[in-house]
Amino acid sequence: MTENSVTERNKELVLRGFTEFAAGNIEILRTLIREDFFEHSPGNPSGRDAFIEFIADSPVAESRLDLKRVIAEDDHVVLHYHMIPPGNERGLAVVDVWRLVDGQIVEHWDVVQPVPEPEEIPNGML
Repeated sequence: MTENSVTERNKELVLRGFTEFAAGNIEILRTLIREDFFEHSPGNPSGRDAFIEFIADSPVAESRLDLKRVIAEDDHVVLHYHMIPPGNERGLAVVDVWRLVDGQIVEHWDVVQPVPEPEEIPNGML
């Protein structure tokens, strides 16, 4: 498989997973995340089952997710999106970095920032 085809396959897998998850299908994560998944974000557990349980009980599972951009290179896929939890219309700007091996997610990093008042970001945040 060429580098471009691996990149495209990984991008497609993560996008499909994001779309399904955003539509309410948390179980899609069981097919995408490898059992020995490793989490780099503070407070989030490693391991597929622990991570999925954590995500299912977190605000992201109830939020509207508005994808802004996708960047993919080799085994990494980066998603930038607007997460809008119920009752918080400004929401959060989120960047997730996923690393895949053999078609499954093996690592995750993220950066999450509350979206401030519009006058604080005249050029926009998302």
